Amino acid sequence: MTLSSFFQLVRWKNLVMIALIQILFKYVYFPSFSVDTALSNFTFAILVFTTLIIAAAGYIMNDIYDVEADKINKPTKVLVSRKISKKQANFLYNIFNSIGLLCGLYVAHTVDKLSFVAIFVITILLLKVYNSDLKKRPIIGNVIVSLLVSMSILIVGVFDIIPMVTEENDINQYYAFRVLIDYAVFAFIFMLLREMVKDAEDVNGDKYMNMKTLPIILGRKRANTVIFALSFFPLIIITFYSFNSFSNVPFVLAYMLIVVLMPLLYFMTKILYAKSKKDYIRASRLLKLIMLLGIFSIVILSLTIYYADR
Repeated sequence: MTLSSFFQLVRWKNLVMIALIQILFKYVYFPSFSVDTALSNFTFAILVFTTLIIAAAGYIMNDIYDVEADKINKPTKVLVSRKISKKQANFLYNIFNSIGLLCGLYVAHTVDKLSFVAIFVITILLLKVYNSDLKKRPIIGNVIVSLLVSMSILIVGVFDIIPMVTEENDINQYYAFRVLIDYAVFAFIFMLLREMVKDAEDVNGDKYMNMKTLPIILGRKRANTVIFALSFFPLIIITFYSFNSFSNVPFVLAYMLIVVLMPLLYFMTKILYAKSKKDYIRASRLLKLIMLLGIFSIVILSLTIYYADR
């Protein structure tokens, strides 16, 4: 197994994205709202590492279960059984989860909330059940993946904000956590759409594996219509949320309308008529970009608040 194969196996680009998002909330968003935090820089780094290593284990398990489907869906990118043996992949999966649990236990102990380690246990179990069974079922598998992605945002607040709640600061702490929930919901919605698009992209290999994803049950054309219809929910929610929350912050409002909503409208026009694998790949990448740009608005909002208070 080469170093290049290892980084491909753990989806290093996705891991960097997760780490960047968590760092933005910790070091940009929390200070702008004067949030009391529980984690030191070192402990926060351990929390990020824990999130990443468990996510990496999930990606490894995904490749183990998807070997045959990937030979059809993306034959040039098959790693397990070609560049990495299944034995090596399973070893890495078990080691990564073990290290992740130990690190998670340490972080939970540090904030005096040992029960919080259950988050990591549940995440590992969900990833295992998803890869072995739920991904074969319509919608439910997409929902599980989307929940886990949104949890990677919420977990920062769970470990850093919640333990510091007191009677004196509860309003400020819970408001900051509520905004975190808003962004987690945003990530959930776009990840759900993206997972549905990826199902349409991988329909040939999924059929071979006897999966029952939405595009296989309905056909790609009808699945496109469902994705198009569901896209109206984030369109309406983001429009309402933007005007309701940022009407007094014109720069942030303009950012949401131009950088998030306009690309979403463009995605909707494209997904309705998507046919080829390339169409779905482009649509999936566009949703990923929209999700990143939407979450990045927290930087714009935080900087606006910072300079307004000076």
